[in-house]
Amino acid sequence: MTAPNQPKTSKIGTTQGAGQRIDEGKGRVFPCGQCGADLKFEIGQQSLQCPFCGWKKLLEIAATATVAEQDFQTMLARLTELRHKGQGGELGTSQIRCDSCGATVVFAGTLTSSECACCGSPLQREKVHDATDRVPVDGVLPFMVDMPTAKTNLRRWVSSRWFAPNDFRQRGVDGRFSGIYLPYWTFDSMTFNRYEGQRGEHYTVTEGTGQNRREVRKTRWYPVTGAFQRFFDDVLVCAATGMPNDLLHSLEPWQFEKCLPFNQQVLAGFLAQTYAVPLDQGFQQAKGRIDSAVAGEVRQRIGGDEQRIHSIGTRYDAISYKHLLLPVWLLAYRFGQKTYRVVVNASTGEIQGERPYSWIKITLFVTTLAAAVAGFVLLMNR
Repeated sequence: MTAPNQPKTSKIGTTQGAGQRIDEGKGRVFPCGQCGADLKFEIGQQSLQCPFCGWKKLLEIAATATVAEQDFQTMLARLTELRHKGQGGELGTSQIRCDSCGATVVFAGTLTSSECACCGSPLQREKVHDATDRVPVDGVLPFMVDMPTAKTNLRRWVSSRWFAPNDFRQRGVDGRFSGIYLPYWTFDSMTFNRYEGQRGEHYTVTEGTGQNRREVRKTRWYPVTGAFQRFFDDVLVCAATGMPNDLLHSLEPWQFEKCLPFNQQVLAGFLAQTYAVPLDQGFQQAKGRIDSAVAGEVRQRIGGDEQRIHSIGTRYDAISYKHLLLPVWLLAYRFGQKTYRVVVNASTGEIQGERPYSWIKITLFVTTLAAAVAGFVLLMNR
């Protein structure tokens, strides 16, 4: 690795305000203006800082830059045109020479930043996130929770797990957090919804006589139709594959109001991915979440004690999207013979994860609860 007191030089040259370009523009580092070492994004300071001499550089964001909604249909038409021209935005593999030690780093698929395995210097594919043949990134939510805080939250999470094995709660979780930016789509849409169904209202009748006399609940059904509009804002879909979606959903909500217009500098020192779920497929996933919410509102509008939904017709108008990079701390750990995963929202500190269970504790709890219920029933029947 280049010594901190020896500024780096580039065979290709530099791009003012963007960092040093290496290997024909396929990768990028951000050199320290004082010693030449690689700068890294400083969590909490929202700036770049040299890990050797402490020199800082403020993020360069244009005053007029905004995180704006994009027109969904316009982008789909553009992507279709590019595919017809043979310019589809598939990501294969590429090789980047590390400017610090000369080693070659291979990037595969959607991985867009990494560390050199030989010297640890951060490397990034150049311009992947705003490539002209792919959907560019609109905004990035910077890391706001550092690794020590994430570890503290993890210890609290472990100690609060009910029915976890004692040695798991006492020993905690051993593993290394990895900071990564995950790609997300957010979708907005005004929906117009028509529905048909039935409202069920309960009533009771008396049947039988004497000892066979009893109250029986029945239901009267009435036809119901209706229509309503509902606007959906920032319906979130993770555009990465191979991730635990149930855990990622549980990290919501995100602090979208703190997103910055996309800036490659924010990624310095972190892993990042670009999207593997295309824009149109992302909206199909978003429709699943929208349809579920619409069905819930239809049931509320039908009212009564029970509802039957015969049909819902939904039209999606004024569809817009944003392509965002959101920060996550990831950790995988082993307990017993199984691997578990933990994810941390690096904006809010919310932590969710997979954990082991103690079936001995669960069995004892169920047995104790059953005995308590049985004792209560006996007491009431005396």
